[in-house]
Amino acid sequence: MHYDVTATLDPAHQTLNGRAVVDFEASGTSRVVVAELHPSLRISAVTDASGHSVSFQRDDNPLGVRVELTQAVQTGQKITLIFTYAGPLGNEESSPIPGVRLASVTPDGCYLLLPSRWFPLTGYPTNRYTGVFKIQVPGNFTVAGTGQAGPVQTVSGSAALPTVIKPGAPPPPPTEQKIYTFKNDRPEPSGSFVASALETRVVNTDGLKLPVFTVPASDQTGQLYGDFAGKIISTFSDDFGALPDPNLTIAEMPDGSVSGYAGPGLVLVSQRQWDPKGNIRLLSHLIASQWFGNEVLPASTGDVWVTDGLARFCEALYAEQDAGKEAANRAVDDFAVGALMYENASPVAQARQLQPFTAQYVSVVEDKGAAVFNMLRGVMGPDAFGSMLKDFYTRYAGKNATDSDMEQMAQAHFAHRSQTAATDGAAQGAGAQSLTPFFSEWLDSTGTPTFSLEYTVFRNPKGFRVLGKVKQNLDTFNMPVELEIETEGNPEYKMIDVVGTESSFTVDTFGRPKPGGIHLDPHNYILKSSANLKVRAVVAKGENLAEQGKFFEAVQDYQQALDLEPNNALALFRMGEAFFYQKNYAAAANSFRGAIGGTTDLSTKWVEVWGHVYMGKIYDVTGQRDRAVNEYNQAIRLKDDTGGAQAEAQKYLSQAYKEGM
Repeated sequence: MHYDVTATLDPAHQTLNGRAVVDFEASGTSRVVVAELHPSLRISAVTDASGHSVSFQRDDNPLGVRVELTQAVQTGQKITLIFTYAGPLGNEESSPIPGVRLASVTPDGCYLLLPSRWFPLTGYPTNRYTGVFKIQVPGNFTVAGTGQAGPVQTVSGSAALPTVIKPGAPPPPPTEQKIYTFKNDRPEPSGSFVASALETRVVNTDGLKLPVFTVPASDQTGQLYGDFAGKIISTFSDDFGALPDPNLTIAEMPDGSVSGYAGPGLVLVSQRQWDPKGNIRLLSHLIASQWFGNEVLPASTGDVWVTDGLARFCEALYAEQDAGKEAANRAVDDFAVGALMYENASPVAQARQLQPFTAQYVSVVEDKGAAVFNMLRGVMGPDAFGSMLKDFYTRYAGKNATDSDMEQMAQAHFAHRSQTAATDGAAQGAGAQSLTPFFSEWLDSTGTPTFSLEYTVFRNPKGFRVLGKVKQNLDTFNMPVELEIETEGNPEYKMIDVVGTESSFTVDTFGRPKPGGIHLDPHNYILKSSANLKVRAVVAKGENLAEQGKFFEAVQDYQQALDLEPNNALALFRMGEAFFYQKNYAAAANSFRGAIGGTTDLSTKWVEVWGHVYMGKIYDVTGQRDRAVNEYNQAIRLKDDTGGAQAEAQKYLSQAYKEGM
């Protein structure tokens, strides 16, 4: 399959005019070609290679385009269709995914992501194709995207790319234009671009040359992001194998509904996520998608956890190698919180019913998928798991992989590891030979276990014996769980089989167990629920709603979190934010006061400094400048600069805050 797409972006009028020449190859005998196109883009004509008009219509699916051929084509036969289309792309209205803006053409900048179907697309997210993409933009814009960039052409008047102008439509864009051409000779899911007033630099790092595109305000961070990206690419190349071309393009993307996106050879980070200190977690996630999500594609929408879940897990994998186990554990905790947000929305293996980029999809496919890979690593052992990932990439690079492909490869490496352990006389703790119960529990079912532990310690002739029970809430649960026993000497670790809702165990130790020193899953391999994680998950749901401007619904989630833990500082702070943006300043002040000084958790200690900043804004709006100044000064005295809090406090210390600032 091959595309030759030309698109004129008119930021002033927030429109796209496009023409796509598509070479199809029939997978079966048919007179119908079905494609998908963004619902806001209206097709004015479809013609064949000879220029003859071909009948077409939108079907019941808002995305669907149904083209009726004059005669049937046979299996393997190639045909060419030319689509001419245009329409507005100024907001998320009529987006293929409701509420999620995947294509945007505005005066502040533009982006066109493949899932938006901004050109006639088939087989998303499993299809590969070659193509040439020509993007025409105003002369002050720069375009970055997938494919090999060619020479930039400056055009005006009749030399510009063709546009579709209907009676009564806005006038065409200014005549001074530039055309950027990108060519893809390898079959891959190309067709994602960003266009804006971008600064360009090439970062030489780790033997790579990485083009980095930033808005002028972020120009000083380009080198930093290039350096971080180079380290991540080199690390993952060692872990998984080499990419066909590791010289990725890194670009800052105008803010929208997504925090970032990865296309073949392209990493896009939204402006709100372009942290001046570098966003290593997001970068490692998006760069891992080059291996698992672009080189290895899912075979169907039901197999997306194999790529999207694995790319998300790579955040923890890189964090461990870059900053140690504690950093990896923070990532794993975030996976757990995300997985608990919508744990009953769908089993991982049935994710085809979820819309990509939605909160439910991220929770089930990315977060729970990442947690499943973390557990799999714990069951298999780091060496066997790492070897499996490398072999998986080697086998399926440039191909499509299924859920079963991943399971079979994991099983093969796990069996080899178990046999080696048995040969070495270290079979104890190797676990069951089959991973089938593991995958059945975590991919085919919903729910998360909540563990409790009961035990008694006895002295015996050889040391001490621990008799105990593990209780949890999932009847089908069946997997080995690690037990840590703190003793007067070194801690001892044992694997016990937990099957069903109650499992007895007996373990012997040489050293005396310390009081209260026996712990389940000490290395945090298993996705499990707890009171703290449940509260964090409910708060995260509220945060997601607040980002969409749904503050009333967000407040309900924050209140649910406070019902579970009345003094939770993060829930109180987020509640205050929601009230603040609703201009309910009295309620906001009460919530911020409750949050300030209400946490000993270092990960949420920042709520104190920002609580003072918001209190200052509230006092400014309500005409109490002296009290506002006091709050800003308290924020400054804390010296906590999380999220740029110090600059924010200094700003309003100099100039009183007003609504809308």
